[in-house]
Amino acid sequence: MQGIRHARPTTSTPLVPGTLLAPTPPRFRQDRGPARTRCAGEGGWTVRAVVVVSLLAASLASCRGEPRIGGADAEGDATPARRPPAPSFAPVTDAVLSALQAAGTEWLTYGGAYNNQRYSSLAQITRENVATLTPAWVYQTGVAESFETTPIVAGNVMYLTTPGSGVIALHAATGEKLWEFKPEIRRTQLCCGPNNRGVSIYGDHVHVATLDARLIALDRRTGQVVWDTEVADPDDGYSITMAPLAFDGKIFVGVSGADYGLRGFVSAYDAATGELAWRWYTIPAPDEAPNGWWGEWRDTDPFGTALGRDITAEREDSATYRDAWKRGGGSVWMTPAYDPTTKTLYFSVGNPAPSLDGRVRPGDNLYTASIVALDGETGTLRWYFQTVPHDVWDLAPVSPPILFDLDGRRYVAQAGKTGWLYVVDAATGQPVLRSDNFVPQDALFTTVSAGGDPADGRLMIPGAHGGAHWSPMAYSPRTGLAYVLGVHQPMVYRVTRQPFYEGRLWTGGTFLTPPDLPQWGTFTAIDLRTGEIRWQQRVPVPMVGAALVTAGDVVFVGQGTGTLDAFDALTGDLLWQFNTGAGVHGGPITYAVDGVQYVAVAAGGNYQLGTPRGDDVFAFVLGQAPRPAPGQAYAPAEYRRSGPIRYGAVRQVPAASVTRGRTAEAGSPER
Repeated sequence: MQGIRHARPTTSTPLVPGTLLAPTPPRFRQDRGPARTRCAGEGGWTVRAVVVVSLLAASLASCRGEPRIGGADAEGDATPARRPPAPSFAPVTDAVLSALQAAGTEWLTYGGAYNNQRYSSLAQITRENVATLTPAWVYQTGVAESFETTPIVAGNVMYLTTPGSGVIALHAATGEKLWEFKPEIRRTQLCCGPNNRGVSIYGDHVHVATLDARLIALDRRTGQVVWDTEVADPDDGYSITMAPLAFDGKIFVGVSGADYGLRGFVSAYDAATGELAWRWYTIPAPDEAPNGWWGEWRDTDPFGTALGRDITAEREDSATYRDAWKRGGGSVWMTPAYDPTTKTLYFSVGNPAPSLDGRVRPGDNLYTASIVALDGETGTLRWYFQTVPHDVWDLAPVSPPILFDLDGRRYVAQAGKTGWLYVVDAATGQPVLRSDNFVPQDALFTTVSAGGDPADGRLMIPGAHGGAHWSPMAYSPRTGLAYVLGVHQPMVYRVTRQPFYEGRLWTGGTFLTPPDLPQWGTFTAIDLRTGEIRWQQRVPVPMVGAALVTAGDVVFVGQGTGTLDAFDALTGDLLWQFNTGAGVHGGPITYAVDGVQYVAVAAGGNYQLGTPRGDDVFAFVLGQAPRPAPGQAYAPAEYRRSGPIRYGAVRQVPAASVTRGRTAEAGSPER
């Protein structure tokens, strides 16, 4: 496993929450990580309390003297403090998971609920009081590397993953460690750094997918291995970085590694035994689709934008490259959405292989660069929607789709690396809407000849990171807005003739990020009914992470600069900000324990962006006084927009008529 670094023990002071029902300023500990202490003859877990004299001097209370968090003696008053409840492990059932329309006191799936909306019905934290958020506790994992986990909270226990596929269970109210699992990882090859995005939870088990392409079930109470299944061979370049999904007695995972010339697939395993239930390949064999992976030889995207393909030449080359499908790529990076009523899984399939040299893989290259719907019972295809046929720009979708309802119909939305958000019918996959572009676009589908002069590289905006990269968006049914993380990172794109060698990176070209061109991110609220941008903020660093939106109309999102930000979900105003000291690229979540709402997030940097590393998980609760006003001000991004377009519309709004995000022509596409 490459790139994992273990942090030295640090003297930074983890934080312990005050009285849970009436949050007080945080108390500081001198030891590393919230310690968990069992006192002889006492029931329940306790934390040694610390009386704050100053940030530089503290005294550690004895277990028998102060067996609680905070409390009267710590504050010098006579009000008794409540102990946090003991860890709870009620089984997580299909009925519980299927009933969720939004996250509530728990956060039980990667996307909060099966619809992947990352929306919480909790509203204790609101636009009016979010400015008083204060740290309740901080846990340090000891692994300072790319940290993209979205924790799961079941009952009052939090389960999170480290970059090397480890799993840690914490008490969600205190940050006390209950157990830790560290897998032995075989040597593996990673295109994009060591990442793990989280676990799934089902029954009495949590499940983690590993960098060396295994799926492991752990006992929720102890962290002991229940079963360990090899999904694929890492020597071939396979890996898994996604959080699994538990549904109907099965555990879903998809493999990464397309850039090593693999044939991608997704699998479902029996949750009790780890036995394979079904497997579906993201690259069809010639007899598995009406025209194999060649597809329909489309020369435009679904909304009529030309792709610059030479269909005649591709058809002529198809006989020469008839076996290209065997190493055609098609990673599935992110956790799917699931509809328990129709038992349908929805996920994004990534780029074909090689990602840039399309001459050696003629055709549409199904089912890469697509949103796919599968029957969850059998793994059979229900429909696909290909956003970029014959992708030669590495602009295939990777961000996870969401499900949402409008006017009695269900839809799928997905934020693309192209810089557009797509809406399709959930039952049929028929296209409905392509949004206004949420990042700048220039020479989007430019083409470069393979084997030409290296100086023939072309500037491409957005570059290979998007658009929207892996980052999950959030959606609020209260506002009707999707909150999308964007990347503006121009790249020079070159194509080369590169032979295929097993187990070696196979891209067929290169991307260069010009040092003289600015890079930044966008955080955008998009109306899913119209595709219009309602508000947008330009941020200093390209955004890779995830968003969270709540019924209190607050949107939380992390920044590569190290802050966790809270925005007004309706207006985009920055309401609160906390500097963690490391790039915040984990998925923020919210949950409640003992009547108190928490917001938690991992801060540890990002491998591809090179943002500051760390190993912290922060949890916040409402305090009594507002924190200082946010020190980082953002401004709207200024670039040309093309306007949203309805499927079948005669034309788009011309880009030349758009200034600062507003069209010069009156009106918008009809519903």
